[in-house]
Amino acid sequence: MKPTESIGILALSLAIGAPLFAHDTWIAPQRASVSPGSVLALDMTSGMAFPVLDHAIEPDRIASASCRLGGKRLELDRVKKAPNSLQLTAPLDAAGVATLWVSLKPRAIELKPEEVEHYLDEVNAPDSVRKAWTGAGDRRRWREIYTKHSKTHVRVGEPSEDRSWSEPVGMALELLPEKDPTTLRRGDELPVRVLKRGEALPGISVGIVSEGGRPPVHRATDRDGRIFVHLDRAGLWLLRGTEIRQSSAAGAEWESDFSTLTIDVRP
Repeated sequence: MKPTESIGILALSLAIGAPLFAHDTWIAPQRASVSPGSVLALDMTSGMAFPVLDHAIEPDRIASASCRLGGKRLELDRVKKAPNSLQLTAPLDAAGVATLWVSLKPRAIELKPEEVEHYLDEVNAPDSVRKAWTGAGDRRRWREIYTKHSKTHVRVGEPSEDRSWSEPVGMALELLPEKDPTTLRRGDELPVRVLKRGEALPGISVGIVSEGGRPPVHRATDRDGRIFVHLDRAGLWLLRGTEIRQSSAAGAEWESDFSTLTIDVRP
């Protein structure tokens, strides 16, 4: 990002309130499995009570919205902004496991010093970030450029040899399942790797949220960037990670990528 671009983003975004900034952002297919030839509808939303649809993403915030199925990539259609979600569609013509993902444009925010600790707790930031913040002294500022990424999967017909779900899509921060995410059942264990620009990211905290209102559980990735998620109940699940780093961009001390993965676990 060019310094002039970061300054422009910051100027446009400082009015955004901190409560909305830390909300989870995810995409959720309206059906977990469809027949080939179907048009799949998805909801993209931000909120604090997954899986409840809460705050609709503005269409002009989308940087890219794509689907990969059977080795082919296509762009998602941005249909309309509903009261609590941005609705997108994907034509799914072939059998396989569809991978669908959206990345938003970078935005910027400035937090007050008294807001920073709460924010770092929400994203379970590592000690290195906390020490860098507290070590900056009384003149410290928290101006951050952040980018959000979301991904999900849908089963289309009866896939035979389609393992494209196990391949990265190229997001700056990505949660990659290592077991077919469309075949998961209650009691399964799901290995997931966290990738930063395609490389394994050790030591990052992944929040695990299951439908039903339980408090999130956090797991830190191992040296291979991997966690294991025990799926002890049926329903929708959200995995989320946030990677924060110090920034050299003009007008910002920090940069971050947020990434989510939604999965549907059957009984």
